[in-house]
Amino acid sequence: MDKMYLLWKALTRKKMTHKTSYFFIVMFALCIASCNNDSVESYVNTPTPRPLEIPQLFQDLILDPVIPSNNPQTEEGIALGKKLFFDPILSDNNTQACAGCHKTSNAFTDDTRFSDGIDGLFGNRNSMPLFNLAWNYDNKFFWDGRESGLENQAFEPVTNSIEMHTTWEAVTQKLQQHSEYPELFNAAFGTATIDSVLVSKAIAQFERTLISANSKFDKYLLGTASLTTEETNGFNIFMDESKGDCFHCHGSDNNPLWTDNKFHNNGLDTSFSDIGFGKVTGDPADNGKFRSPSLRNLAFSAPYMHDGRFETLEEVINHYSEGLQNSPTIDPLMKKVDQGGVQLSPQEKADLKAFLLSLSDLDFINNPNFSNP
Repeated sequence: MDKMYLLWKALTRKKMTHKTSYFFIVMFALCIASCNNDSVESYVNTPTPRPLEIPQLFQDLILDPVIPSNNPQTEEGIALGKKLFFDPILSDNNTQACAGCHKTSNAFTDDTRFSDGIDGLFGNRNSMPLFNLAWNYDNKFFWDGRESGLENQAFEPVTNSIEMHTTWEAVTQKLQQHSEYPELFNAAFGTATIDSVLVSKAIAQFERTLISANSKFDKYLLGTASLTTEETNGFNIFMDESKGDCFHCHGSDNNPLWTDNKFHNNGLDTSFSDIGFGKVTGDPADNGKFRSPSLRNLAFSAPYMHDGRFETLEEVINHYSEGLQNSPTIDPLMKKVDQGGVQLSPQEKADLKAFLLSLSDLDFINNPNFSNP
């Protein structure tokens, strides 16, 4: 502003030639433009980058996480996504948040077989736990893989007639009129104009930070903890193709995700009322297939399976031991189907359970960064 004043003072002097006057007019205009640009740039928001903190085992054993180039992790985006995740404003009657069906204490799943929505209606699938989502390399989400990308996964529940049962137009209008959200969106994305894409991006950023990698078994692999005899025996049963033979679908000590994130028919039924992956692909050979869940945090995430039919780990182990049901699309990885399963002894079952529980991460469910703000 001092430069503008001096130029204006010089410009208004009486004794100036025509050329000098023209020169000062041009300079005055350029100065105004420069000041205006400085003013605009001072209000342009630049979010603070916050790369994911990748656990050591993940760095050592698996590929880098999947982060879309158009939605990088930032401090402001993550904070906004966390606030949205726990805020019932996303539902039609302001009673249900994402966290209603994905509870922190249950490793971000529900503790009931089926979750109910704002109208008291129940779905037909158990809520999937949410953690280590950035390492889903196939980028297929939900039990049936119907959504590609975590942003799309975050997008769907708002308009689902059983869940939040509203419209994105209604949601964005509420957010736009909120006393805090426009400023938070501006900080995260450089615009105070809120739309469904930015809401989904923010939630996806928060969900990518939900990393679980500090179980007892993780500490054992890092050399900072020891396993009991039962846990060691259980791991050996898990890895033995003539025993549990679990590692093909659920990973191993070389795959800290403890899932292949693929789709399998694991012998739950002889026929299907819910055809799962088959509905997405349209291929009858995929009927009855569902995504393999991670075996992390089983101590907190009951009930189990896509439809929550098993309330305990004992029931899950019994299923693979002697409860397999044959069908045309059953996965060839299911062993001894004609005998009902792998036929584990009571002690082998107990040891396998002990190992599976060693994959649970108390620090994850107690992390204040993941709790209701």
